[in-house]
Amino acid sequence: MKILNIFLLTALMTGAAACGDDKFDLQPTPPVETDTPDNPGDPGETVTSRNEQYRPQIHYTPAKNWINDPNGMVYVDGVYHLYYQYNPQGNGWGNMSWGHATSTDLVHWSEQAVAMVRNEWGDIFSGSAIVDKDNVAGFGKNAILAFYTASGEHQQQCLAYSTDGGATYTQYEGNPIIPNTVLGDFRDPKVVWHEESNKWIMALALGWSHQIEFWGSEDLKSWIRLSTFTTTAERCNIGQWECPDLIRLPYKGGEKWVLIVSNNPGGPVGGSGTEYFVGDFDGESFTAMDLDYPLWLDYGADNYAGVTWSNTPDSRAVMIGWMNNWNYSGDVPCDPWRSAMTLPRELTLEEVNGFPLLTSVVVKEIEGIAGEWSVSNDGIGDAWEARFNISLTANSAFRLENSYGQYMEVEVNAAARKLIVKRTSSTGETRFNNLFSIPSISAPFNCEEEEMELHVFVDRSSVEIMNASGTMCLTNLVFPRESYNRISGVENVSYRKLSSIW
Repeated sequence: MKILNIFLLTALMTGAAACGDDKFDLQPTPPVETDTPDNPGDPGETVTSRNEQYRPQIHYTPAKNWINDPNGMVYVDGVYHLYYQYNPQGNGWGNMSWGHATSTDLVHWSEQAVAMVRNEWGDIFSGSAIVDKDNVAGFGKNAILAFYTASGEHQQQCLAYSTDGGATYTQYEGNPIIPNTVLGDFRDPKVVWHEESNKWIMALALGWSHQIEFWGSEDLKSWIRLSTFTTTAERCNIGQWECPDLIRLPYKGGEKWVLIVSNNPGGPVGGSGTEYFVGDFDGESFTAMDLDYPLWLDYGADNYAGVTWSNTPDSRAVMIGWMNNWNYSGDVPCDPWRSAMTLPRELTLEEVNGFPLLTSVVVKEIEGIAGEWSVSNDGIGDAWEARFNISLTANSAFRLENSYGQYMEVEVNAAARKLIVKRTSSTGETRFNNLFSIPSISAPFNCEEEEMELHVFVDRSSVEIMNASGTMCLTNLVFPRESYNRISGVENVSYRKLSSIW
């Protein structure tokens, strides 16, 4: 039956938003008339071939409807679970639920039934999930526990649990586990285990206050506030802090903790961006090293709200992000779906110029869809990878091009030691939003060498550029008439086809 999207109207009236969704206080998405599924937990019939114009071929998208932040990511029994902010009723933001996809290799994804929909506490906003291996919470050994922000009259933290491997969730009868009737912006719980203090830690974002609160628990149901982290680095505090993640990584024979914070609209080119802090966490508080903040996970316009999987084999830090930007997310020309996820990336800490930098490289599992390397671009199709070296000692430029004369120009600025991507009308469709055209999207080289190997991943509506070590990343949406199919302006380019994951 046809109904007005009343959930979206409710969300707009409250001014609440999932991680990054306060954007809609300024630019509300109009209500959408849609067919309401008989069962809102069912994604409905797949009515698409996943072959529409601009549909990514190597990036996850649902068959239809709106998505934004990845959340609740957990690895269980050989399966990677990707939950995400999802509108089961339309192609615009609203009716926030947890969509669900699964993979055994981080590359091929199977869309599942919607895992959680709005309940008595409000919309189901962003959060995280863990495996309760020791039945600490009492829901059963190896139950999956999902922590999320319920956004109704207030933003409060709630708990749900799954005893069927993450397919369905039961709401904890004691919700909310962290009530709130005061703070207007209090969300996106990320729960991690801290071995030394023998307790669970929850990181929560207090957006416009530019603060991350840390809470502790021994039973995963009762939580105590431990500390608050903020920074005096003014450039870090332009936008709203959201979607925190707290990870421990090896570094120089020891370990460091990394606090990841999504920032909107304080990103490196305006709108959305993901910054991070490197330091120490003692089970109570996080102390950041004295570094030149902000440090950005990705300097492009379209990698946001990324968080890591929990319970991964060998404790790998694997992250995926939302490949969009709140500046124009509701307008990108995608139908019947809207938005995709980045390629999954593995994170490490590396020393560059005497300081730690968070690296981000596409996961090794990409080899499962990769063809043979060739110096020819013949037959690379809609999705492909290229590798080549560029000199960092002299200015130069190269282009990603297609047969319609559309191109993305990339400039090497040796003096400034920056790589600059130019996204203008030459790249493809830009008229849907005047903020989409950005003539200078720059990233520091973040290396000590005089030459850099670039890895370029091209899909129908995205280009991800990074150096071999992952210390420099630029992720950007593009909407050319056809995929770029060659690179000009550089020598010795190697290409390989990446097969469609559909």
